[in-house]
Amino acid sequence: MSIESQYIGNELELFSHAKNWKNYWEKKVVPFLGNNVLEVGAGLGTNTNDLLSLMPSIENWVCIEPDVALSKDIYSNVDEKYHSKISVETSYLADYKPNIKFDSILYIDVIEHIEDDSSEINLAKTFLKDGGHLIILVPAHNFLFSDFDKAIGHFRRYNKKMLKNTVGTDLKLDKLMYLDSVGMCASMVNKLFLKQSYPTIKQIKFWDNYIVKTSFVGDALLAHQLGKSLLGIWKK
Repeated sequence: MSIESQYIGNELELFSHAKNWKNYWEKKVVPFLGNNVLEVGAGLGTNTNDLLSLMPSIENWVCIEPDVALSKDIYSNVDEKYHSKISVETSYLADYKPNIKFDSILYIDVIEHIEDDSSEINLAKTFLKDGGHLIILVPAHNFLFSDFDKAIGHFRRYNKKMLKNTVGTDLKLDKLMYLDSVGMCASMVNKLFLKQSYPTIKQIKFWDNYIVKTSFVGDALLAHQLGKSLLGIWKK
């Protein structure tokens, strides 16, 4: 069933330039993907392409994206050699009726856009096979909530307790870590002093080339206890 929706903001295009950031979190989720993957809120398909390139042995990848304009561009943003592996559903998860259960379900910067995030995740868990993994990446810390968050349709940012409450207790927590500790400091400076509501491509590239790379070291030193983003992985 196709449901037309319109995504708010253009941060998908902006953050497609953040190659170092994407490579950073993608390498942390690759070991948990398995052979059959469901990506909810696939956007432009850039994460799909990146993760398939890191793990080309994946057999089946379903992209769910309710925005018609975004979903129609997914194939063009995924390398042609992976086209036989992917399928695109222009719908919400509630309208998707899979005939299989999945090794992993991905929500990459998605559930902060969903008002009833707990109901969404409870539904997603029914599509996950035993031993499969639920993988969620979200923006961290409500005290960093900014005009940028409002502009792109975020309802909230998350700390560890909030994300664990959203997922519930019926899955086993495997990993829960903050990422981009130096980026968190930069976001605090922007919120308190610069008050810029929307980043430029130049700023995204500066963040990606310098701040994210510094966070590689900072995150390790801080044992992933601080960061601008939060990554959680649960096993069914």
